[in-house]
Amino acid sequence: MSESRLRNIGIVAHIDAGKTTVSERILFYSGVERRMGEVHEGSAVMDWMEEERRRGITITSAATTVPWRDHHINLIDTPGHVDFTIEVERCMRVLDGAVLVVNAVAGVQAQSETVWRQIVRHNVRSIAFVNQMDRPGADFFGAVADLRDRLGVTALPVQYPIGTEREFRAIVDLVTGEATLFPSEDSGREPRPIPVPDDVADEVGVLRAELIETLANEDEGVLAAVLEDREPDPEQLRSAIRARVLAGTLMPVLVGAALRNVAIQPLMDAVVDYLPSPLDVPPVKGRRMDDGSPVAAPPLADGPLVALAFKLIADPSEDLVFTRIYSGTIEPGRKVFNPRVGRMERVARVLRMHADTRVALERAGPGEIVALSGCKQTVTGDTLTEHDGAVVLEELDFPEPVITLVVEPSAMGDRDKLGHALGRLAFEDPSFRVSEDAETGQWLVAGMGELHLEIKRHRLADDFHLEVNVGRPRVAYREAPTSAGVGKAEVDRVLAGTRVFGAVELEVRPASPVAPKDDEAAVTALVAPTLVWDEDCLVPEALRTAVATSLLLEATVGPRFGFPMGGLEIRVFGGASFPDRDSELGFTQAASAALRQALANAEVMLLEPVMSFEIEAPAEFMSGIIGALNAKQADIRDLSVDGELRRVVGKVPLEKMFGYASTLRSLSQGRASFSLIPAGFRPVPPDELAERGLVWR
Repeated sequence: MSESRLRNIGIVAHIDAGKTTVSERILFYSGVERRMGEVHEGSAVMDWMEEERRRGITITSAATTVPWRDHHINLIDTPGHVDFTIEVERCMRVLDGAVLVVNAVAGVQAQSETVWRQIVRHNVRSIAFVNQMDRPGADFFGAVADLRDRLGVTALPVQYPIGTEREFRAIVDLVTGEATLFPSEDSGREPRPIPVPDDVADEVGVLRAELIETLANEDEGVLAAVLEDREPDPEQLRSAIRARVLAGTLMPVLVGAALRNVAIQPLMDAVVDYLPSPLDVPPVKGRRMDDGSPVAAPPLADGPLVALAFKLIADPSEDLVFTRIYSGTIEPGRKVFNPRVGRMERVARVLRMHADTRVALERAGPGEIVALSGCKQTVTGDTLTEHDGAVVLEELDFPEPVITLVVEPSAMGDRDKLGHALGRLAFEDPSFRVSEDAETGQWLVAGMGELHLEIKRHRLADDFHLEVNVGRPRVAYREAPTSAGVGKAEVDRVLAGTRVFGAVELEVRPASPVAPKDDEAAVTALVAPTLVWDEDCLVPEALRTAVATSLLLEATVGPRFGFPMGGLEIRVFGGASFPDRDSELGFTQAASAALRQALANAEVMLLEPVMSFEIEAPAEFMSGIIGALNAKQADIRDLSVDGELRRVVGKVPLEKMFGYASTLRSLSQGRASFSLIPAGFRPVPPDELAERGLVWR
C-alpha cells in the first residue's frame, strides 16, 4: 500500500480516560474484531497480558493494524499510568500522529500534561477526543478550555455534542453542519443523519462560524469563500484543518462516549483526514557511522535500509523487536547491520502484530511498524541499517528509576533462575534496572514506582514461576556536587614485567545549579554524568574511550553514601603522555584515582527524588487530605474548585509517599484519585539522615 494511505498513530491519555475502550471500538468498527472487548470485564483485546486484565489497566503498549476508508492505520494503545511512561516515550519516537483522549469530567489531568510534553518533544501531530460525555458532570467546553489553558494549544472544536450524560447519543459535525445519531448499544442499527435540533442550532452556527474564521486566517481558499459571502466546501475546510494540524498550529477537538459506542466512526475519519502519513513528516535524520556527518533518510522503498528498534518483548518462544522502518524494505531472511554492536543480524520473520497475535509478512517497507524475530543482539534504541554506508539514528532517552527493592528467591536453589528472569525483564524494559550487591549477594531492582515493581514481581510468578521475597521500597538517592573540585593522579610502575604508565588531571563541577541545602522546597533537575575533553588535553586519543568508560563507571558510586552521581560534569584538562610507556590500564587507573580526589575536594550533597502530585476529591474530604499532605512535608502549590470536586497540586518527597494509595482511600472513602509524576530532586534534610539509615561512608 502507498505510504500516503498509511497512518501511524498512538492512543494516549491520563489513566482511566478511556484509551483502551476507544481502541477496542476502533477494532470493532473497522471489522478487525467481531465483538467488543471490555476493560472492566477483562476481555479487552489490546490489554492482552494477564496482569492487565486482572487490574483493568494498560501496562505495556500494544500494536495493531486496522483498515479504514482504503487506508491502513497502525495503532498503538499506550499506558496511562506514570509508572509506565517509558512505554509512551518510546512509542512517541516512532509515531507520526496521536489521539489525545481527554476525560470529559476531569478535563486535562496530570498525566495528560506529561503525555503532551512527550508529543511536543517528538514533534508528533495530534487531535483530541473528549471521551466519556455520557458521565454525570461531563463538560465538553470545559475540556476544550483545559486543553487551551493547561497545554497551551490552539484547541478548536470540530464537533458539537447533542445531549448530556445518559441523553448523549448524537453529535454535529461542524465541518459539514450535519448531525448524526448513534443508536443505543443493543439496537444493532447503524448511525443515521438527523436534523440539527432547534435548541442547539444557534450555538452550532456560532461554533461553525468560529471554525471558518480561524481557518480563513491561514487558508486563502477559505478566506476567499468568506469574502465572497459563500459557504466553504467541506473538503476545503478539511484540507485547511489538515494543513494546520501538519504545521502543528491547531488541535481539532472531537467528542464522544466510547463505552456507549458514540462517535467512534467520526474519530476514525478524523485520523485519516487530519493526521499525517509517513510522507507528510520530515525525513528522519541520523549520522553516518564512518564520519559522523548528518544524513536524512526519506521514505523510499528502494532506498538504503534505515529502521529503529523501539521496543522489545522477551517472549518464551522468540524475542520480538518492534521496529519502525523509515527507509528501505525488510524481508524474512534478510541480513541487517546493527552499528552499536558492529554485527550483522539475520531477520527470521517479519510480523504484523495484533496485540499478542502475529501475522507473518513477506516484506515491510517505509512507514511500517512491524515486529522482527531472530535479531539476537538488538536492544531498544538500536538502529538497523545497511553495512555499507551505515546510518545511526539518535538513541532513545530513558528516565532514571526512582525506587529500588531488594529481591531474593524464596528457595535458595532458584538463585540462578531468578538472575536469568530478572535479566529477561530488564532486557525488554529499559526503565527497569537490575544489579547484584557485591557484599550481600542480593539482587537490587529499580523502577519507576511501586506499581511498576509490583507488576515485575507478579510477572516473575506468572511468567517464570518464581516466588520471591522483597524488601521495603527505597528511594533512588543521588549524590551531586555543589562546588567544583580538582583531582590529579599518575600511575607509573612495572606490573607483571610490563611498564604501566598513565597520568590524568581533571575537574568535577555541577552540570546544573543544585538547590541550596537550606531550601528544602527547591527542586533540581539532575542529568546523568557527562564528560568533556579540553583541546590541549594530553590523554592519547586512542585511550580516551577506555578512560571515559572508567570515569563514568567510577561515578556510579558517590563519595559520601555510595549512591550514583548525578548533575556532574567531568572535564579532563591535563595529564602526561609517553608513547613508549602509555598503557590503557595505567590511564584508566589514574583517571579513577583523579576522580576520587576531585570529588573529595568538592562539596557533594545527597538528593532525593521529588514527585509532582495532583489529587482530586469531593470537597468534604479535602481538609483531611491536606492535613495528611502537610504531615508528609508536601509543598502545596494550588487548590482549585471544579464543580463538586477539589483539586490540590504540589510537590512532595517520594520517600513520604510509599503506600499513599491506601491512605488516600481511607481518607476519602475511596472517592479520591491521585497521580504522582517525577519532578526532580531536592536535598535530604540533614536531621533525617540518621532516621533513614543513611550513614556517611
